[in-house]
Amino acid sequence: MRLNKFLATAGVDSRRKCDEIIVSGRVRVNAKVVKKLATQVDPERDIVSLDNKPIRLKNDFVYYMLNKPTGVVTTVKDQFGRPTVMSFFKNIKKRVYPVGRLDYNSSGLLLLTNDGDTAQRLLHPSFEMDKVYMVTIRQKLSSEQVSQLCKGVNIGDFVTSPAKVDFVKNTKDSFVYQVTIHEGKNRQVRRMFDAVGSRVYGLKRVAMGELLLGDLPEGKYRELTQKEVKYILNLGEKS
Repeated sequence: MRLNKFLATAGVDSRRKCDEIIVSGRVRVNAKVVKKLATQVDPERDIVSLDNKPIRLKNDFVYYMLNKPTGVVTTVKDQFGRPTVMSFFKNIKKRVYPVGRLDYNSSGLLLLTNDGDTAQRLLHPSFEMDKVYMVTIRQKLSSEQVSQLCKGVNIGDFVTSPAKVDFVKNTKDSFVYQVTIHEGKNRQVRRMFDAVGSRVYGLKRVAMGELLLGDLPEGKYRELTQKEVKYILNLGEKS
């Protein structure tokens, strides 16, 4: 975690003010004065002090992974009265919010947290995290369609970056592909397949970076492990 974020999260002041405090030489990490703004600290191991007084992290943040079902809106409230992802968190005391979106007809991995700072950093356009989807269509993609998706396609107002497309399996009336992208435009995967002449009938997000949906049942959620939390916090610091 960046030193300024550590100080801000501990309630010292805003990040900008914490930068000024660091540069002034008032902060010590493991008894050594630190003035570099890029300094990283481990809240569990490093001892941080301000004006020779220890600073402890007041961390009330929570991080959850939900396996969102289809037919649920990724918002806090819906003007049309449709069920939202918040209906799964009625017994959670802390007020959490979804990070990013999954459209109404899509399912799978969705993060929710009350750490707005990290959520905004992860969603920033300059930040790239691989997102992996299982895509179900009715007809097999041609080699040309796969090539187009892998090169990038125009989805109307945006030309996508190259995607990774792998065939997974087929049944009597469907074909499943694993698609990996790092962008997050509205309905991007569906629009990508529309652009190459293929309609998506099923869309499920199964991974975001190193976060894996695994066997989490649909409609259920779990807290992120300490390792997963550390992973997303470190990712947020890189943006």
